[in-house]
Amino acid sequence: MKWIDAESTIELYPPTDFHFEECLIFLGRSNQEILHQINGEAVYKLIKVHDELVLCKISFSDGAIKVEFPMTVPSKFAREKVGEFVSEWFDLDKDLEGFYQMANNDKILKNVVSTYKGLRIIGIPDLFEALVWAVIGQQINLTFAYTLKKRFVEQFGKCLTYEGKQYWLFPSYEKIAALNVDDLKKLQFTTRKAEYTIGIAKMMAEGELSKEQLLQKKELPQIETALREIRGIGAWTAHYVIMKCLRDPSAFPISDVGLHNALKEQLGLERKPTIEEIEDYAASWTGWQAYATFYLWRSIYDNV
Repeated sequence: MKWIDAESTIELYPPTDFHFEECLIFLGRSNQEILHQINGEAVYKLIKVHDELVLCKISFSDGAIKVEFPMTVPSKFAREKVGEFVSEWFDLDKDLEGFYQMANNDKILKNVVSTYKGLRIIGIPDLFEALVWAVIGQQINLTFAYTLKKRFVEQFGKCLTYEGKQYWLFPSYEKIAALNVDDLKKLQFTTRKAEYTIGIAKMMAEGELSKEQLLQKKELPQIETALREIRGIGAWTAHYVIMKCLRDPSAFPISDVGLHNALKEQLGLERKPTIEEIEDYAASWTGWQAYATFYLWRSIYDNV
């Protein structure tokens, strides 16, 4: 993907079907979100590059994503890493032509995709954050999941203050690996979730788990198997992480409640579909299950 480094700013040129406003709607879905802030038509995000903390203001104009640095201009190396992060965050390198062709011929996806075309899967580039967020969200509603994440980040993350506002980084796995279960239970984590979170942090701190190791496996079933060997990681969590962090568009969190609700609504059903029914509905989605799921998730925000 083409991008220009103008030192005080960088500009990224996404595909023509990119819709920044739709991405902002997804990013703004919770007022409890602590890891980015939306102000007008821009999103502010704190990014760590080695030991350098970089506050980014990300907006869109004239066909380009513009990244400004409100505090200080980062080093050339850090600017490159910021460009890579933004590209990965918005999944800008993915060619969605095949997805749109498939969706236009699919009775469930056709209207959803035409309504939200240009939306990209907003990812979680950091593996530890993706895993912990998925664990936090297990078997609780989204509102409480955001509450727990906010407490976790404020207690153990780093922050930068700019013009009276605080911008936060997700806690490092090194810091969480040194905690005990009671440290997280004080935040209302269940014992199990506290154990899972600290266990994941210890695996990463000890070099037993990394994004690079998982990506080397290449095939989705191998990656899923590796993730499911981690205590606390089941099929849904594994596919969520493969979808949001490892960026495989064929990841399919088929047991997801939001997906079930969206399908119920799109199909006008009186009950949520069964897993077997969803497998039938998704028969033509092969290779694009993650994008189908993401667009269906988007369809339910308008009714919240």
